Amino acid sequence: MIPRSARSPGRLATTLMLASSLALGTTGGVTAQADDATEAAAPTALTVGLGYIPSIQFAQFYLADQAGYYAEAGLEVEFQNKIDPELVTLLARGAVDIGMADGTSVIPAVSQGIPVVYGATIYGRDPNVVFALEEAGVEDAASLAGKSIGIPGRYGSSWVALQALLGSAGLTPDDVEIVTYPDFGQGVAVGSGQVDAATGFATNEPVQLALQGLAVDVLRVSDVAPLPGPGLVVGRDTLAAKREALAAFTAATIRAMEDISADPGLGLAATFERVPELASDPATQLAILEATIDSWASDHADEHGLGSVDPTSWASGLEIMRGLPGSVVSDELVVEDLITDELQP
Repeated sequence: MIPRSARSPGRLATTLMLASSLALGTTGGVTAQADDATEAAAPTALTVGLGYIPSIQFAQFYLADQAGYYAEAGLEVEFQNKIDPELVTLLARGAVDIGMADGTSVIPAVSQGIPVVYGATIYGRDPNVVFALEEAGVEDAASLAGKSIGIPGRYGSSWVALQALLGSAGLTPDDVEIVTYPDFGQGVAVGSGQVDAATGFATNEPVQLALQGLAVDVLRVSDVAPLPGPGLVVGRDTLAAKREALAAFTAATIRAMEDISADPGLGLAATFERVPELASDPATQLAILEATIDSWASDHADEHGLGSVDPTSWASGLEIMRGLPGSVVSDELVVEDLITDELQP
């Protein structure tokens, strides 16, 4: 069943304090340098790639921008929304400076020589799930045998996660009926009984079905097949050229995650400022945000802090993806090729 957060909607912040900061120059102790030293340095421009559409799940980025955390770090940030495969290519080319991408996209990309690297974790637990209405009788991976499963397509993190989940029970996609929903309508399909189960994210479809009063069973893939969750990814050339600015961006984003974890209302307010149309249904948005905050957390994050990268989940993901049918993951690829600590605070 869907985990319930202990946080209450009553904590919704009624106002969002927007920090305004003025960059102050410093003197170098030499009179001749005073004019230069007191001028505010020009901010570093960063283009940031997020997911396909603006969403409450990007609340930490919106808050860090509106609260002035990026500005305090000397950054001028522009957000772009891109689908994950397109984003990885843009990061490699340097057309986007930093973005949130799936770990399961980074592994095959690097294996094929695409120069990107993962520098900070956003989702401590990979949010990929398979969900079903309670009456479908989907209690574990083995119970998916013979069931119809909706999925956007045979690509991306959902496809990797489904194969990993089935494999944990000795099954393959041939043991189920795959029904594709290119318009991402698999959640509606489950709710209306068109399919027995579907792939999705713990932060999205199961939450919305539960809000409709439906009893939903959720199989979290990471419980049986740990995969690295989405996080901040950069191109290697961009990292070399803008390491300091990218590290500052990462620290400011993590600061906003910590703020939202303590008070989800801050994330709601920031999102509604950025995406006003989402304010029409605050209860749904709060539920999605609560589930998102829950997915940021992990045992590794509890010990090392939000944003920290867990090498063990990458080792597991590398092994899982290398073993998938038709895998393009090289036998020579190692975890150290995939992750970096250069963005860590």
